[in-house]
Amino acid sequence: MGNKLYVGNLPYSFRDQDLEQTFGAFGSVQSAKVMMERDTGRSKGFGFVEMGSDAEAEAAIAGTHGQNFGGRDLVVNIARPMEARPPRSGGGFGGGNGGGYNRRSSY
Repeated sequence: MGNKLYVGNLPYSFRDQDLEQTFGAFGSVQSAKVMMERDTGRSKGFGFVEMGSDAEAEAAIAGTHGQNFGGRDLVVNIARPMEARPPRSGGGFGGGNGGGYNRRSSY
């Protein structure tokens, strides 16, 4: 199965310690991380929890999925592996005119 959980629909006030405390009721928490916006420092509303065993992960899902925290019903399931993303294109060098310079010959 897997012992790493995706936790979605978190209240924006939730922090790592809140996840650890909530999921600690179902077993040993190896890690708990709320994902944060890089620029603003605000929660993105989801995070990941790694439980000590598959059985503890199953218990945590059963005990928290759909439960209301801070007015929001949590979505808890086994985390899927991160998918490879294609490289970003572009580079901010203008609208495709060769880097912002004029290609017309001056002679």
